[in-house]
Amino acid sequence: MRSFSYKKHLTFPLIFILTLFLTGCHGSRGKDPFVIPEEFNEEANYEITFWAKNDTNITQTKIYEKAISDFEEYYPNIHVNLRLYTDYGKIYNDVITNISTDTTPNVCITYPDHIATYLTGSNVIIPLDEIMEDKKYGLNGSEVRFDAPSKDEIIPKFLEECSINGTTYALPYMRSTEACYINKTYVEALGFTIPDILTWDFIWEVSEAALEKNDSGNYAVNDQKVLIPFIYKSTDNMMIQMLRQRNAGYSDSDGNILIFNDTTKELLKTIAGHANTGAFSTFKISGYPANFLNSGQCIFAIDSTAGSTWMGTNAPLSDISKDKIRDFETEIRPVPQFDTTDTEMISQGPSICVFNKSDNNEVLASWLFVQFMLTNSVQNAYAMTEGYIPVTTKAVESTEYKDYISRAGEDNDDHYDIKIKASTLIVDNIDNTFVTPVFNGSTSLRDASGSLIENVTKSVRRKETVDDSYLDALFKKVNSQYRLDSTARINTDDESLSVSSLPRESKILLLSLLIIWIFIIMYVLFSKFKRKDMKLN
Repeated sequence: MRSFSYKKHLTFPLIFILTLFLTGCHGSRGKDPFVIPEEFNEEANYEITFWAKNDTNITQTKIYEKAISDFEEYYPNIHVNLRLYTDYGKIYNDVITNISTDTTPNVCITYPDHIATYLTGSNVIIPLDEIMEDKKYGLNGSEVRFDAPSKDEIIPKFLEECSINGTTYALPYMRSTEACYINKTYVEALGFTIPDILTWDFIWEVSEAALEKNDSGNYAVNDQKVLIPFIYKSTDNMMIQMLRQRNAGYSDSDGNILIFNDTTKELLKTIAGHANTGAFSTFKISGYPANFLNSGQCIFAIDSTAGSTWMGTNAPLSDISKDKIRDFETEIRPVPQFDTTDTEMISQGPSICVFNKSDNNEVLASWLFVQFMLTNSVQNAYAMTEGYIPVTTKAVESTEYKDYISRAGEDNDDHYDIKIKASTLIVDNIDNTFVTPVFNGSTSLRDASGSLIENVTKSVRRKETVDDSYLDALFKKVNSQYRLDSTARINTDDESLSVSSLPRESKILLLSLLIIWIFIIMYVLFSKFKRKDMKLN
């Protein structure tokens, strides 16, 4: 009688389970790298999906729809399906989930931080350096049917932001930064003059001065019961920029987390102090800064330049009723600085990446569509909707865009002065912008940085003391909450995937598959032993 070999009989099932596990993690595991076709197959029809972000701006939706329609006229054999999201985070979560099932879109609006996580799957995103330079189908190549920009016409700083570890994985689509929208009327009523370059000390001083109340118990500057002098929309950007301006640690390109340092503690103590007096709050705690600014209940509202159409007395997209809007003069400045001789401000805005598919012609069709999104007609149209700027010199220097900029204040719609001032603020400060290091996990670090500010702001409202012991405990809590110290990795070939970066749905899927195969193996083994027992008897 032969002995039963556990090793022999379990080898195949275990390998199969491992294969399933890795396939669930990597999505396109086994898919060949993209190779540029010698000729685009125009006899076949291609249907590609484009995931994009839009809030409630119907004009932007129409721009996407027109861009697709115009592109399909150039390439009748390519049909583009548009799927709109209200939040970049939702796009990110859906992409991660779909990587595990190999159902990613063809093209999506995204951020380099997100791409760094997508890259944990093998050949999920195509690198663009080679195809950008291709003479036939590269940027403004000989076989491209429309007037696409050349590589040299993409603003270099914006293109560099799409590079991860020396490889370009996206093209910039639009760029914005943050700006401080100021109620100039109130600042001057308090006896202050707005400087050309704001400082944090100026912001704090004016905000504290604005808390004085009159005999009726209202705030003197606005004669209202409500006033939050300083509201910051994105606290992650607030912390990132403060640390950058102070030359303090945040992270490095190797993924080392440097944010838990003494400078961060010092900044958080300062923020907590002003939150305690009521001079400072955040969007997550109090609400949208523009609503407070427009109702005369805020003096300094920091938000993206892409939010400029919501800011000011005459804002075309104001969210509050007209009877609540106060009449005041709006001024706009870059975010406050610690050193007025060295302006540092974050560069942000969406980029576009292309997902790999088994059909190289399908990928090429997607790449052609991405190029079309950088044409002047699309770039200028989208930039004119909000305080974005085009990402190509071809568009910025076009007659159409120059005419748009020159007509600031002509009306309170297409040429709303605050919106155009926000755009020129970016153009004037391109060399002063920066981006944070990108790596798998940099999205979590960004979220964690904002969480630090949100936590101390909430804590002082609960009358908690923000001191060193509190901050030490907060650092540990945030580090654990965002899994910044996670080291759990699965190594396959030369790649590694952080299991902790997968969304909950993917983890459930993988666990379910594992459990199913365990039961299958147990059933097979049970049947095997049962047959052997029957033979022996």
